[in-house]
Amino acid sequence: MIGLNTAAIFILQTLGSLYLLVILLRFVLQLVRADFYNPLSQFAVKATQPLLRPLRRIIPSLFGLDMSSLVLAIIVQMVLMALTLLLAEGTTGPFLSLLVWAIIGVTGLFLNIFFYALIISVILSWVAPGSHNPGAELVNQICEPVLAPFRRLLPNLGGLDISPILAFMVIKLLDMLVINNLAAMTGMPQVLRMLM
Repeated sequence: MIGLNTAAIFILQTLGSLYLLVILLRFVLQLVRADFYNPLSQFAVKATQPLLRPLRRIIPSLFGLDMSSLVLAIIVQMVLMALTLLLAEGTTGPFLSLLVWAIIGVTGLFLNIFFYALIISVILSWVAPGSHNPGAELVNQICEPVLAPFRRLLPNLGGLDISPILAFMVIKLLDMLVINNLAAMTGMPQVLRMLM
């Protein structure tokens, strides 16, 4: 029975985390004003539209951002965490704790999207500079708002751009200091930290 629960948790976390990534990616793409007509942007829109349509009737946009996608990400994270706890420990845990843990988890995933987009951007700048692939263009559109403040602070070093290094450091510091500490302070179970 333990093996089946472990397998069910693995499948639930894998599929749920992928869908959660698509939901949060839709929010990030709107946040950075990425190309809406990019095929990958269209995939994120079409994959999340069935769940977002009813939420949009209730939750208004704020500062031009689709807050319903952010709320949906928190709801999906809460459901994933509740089901994971139910399979692992036989209880879903208190609602308020789940809400706090879900917000921490979504924030951690938000930071990870930018972290991995930066890694992909750096690799693409080495192997395919100036690529017009839809994926490469989307990654660059995600990274540019993160890198722009660091580029303004750093002196011009010719062809060498070290702004991604500083961005990596800031994102990882935020992850270590804020996300991991908050997870520990709020008593997030170890089985849920795998979702982050």
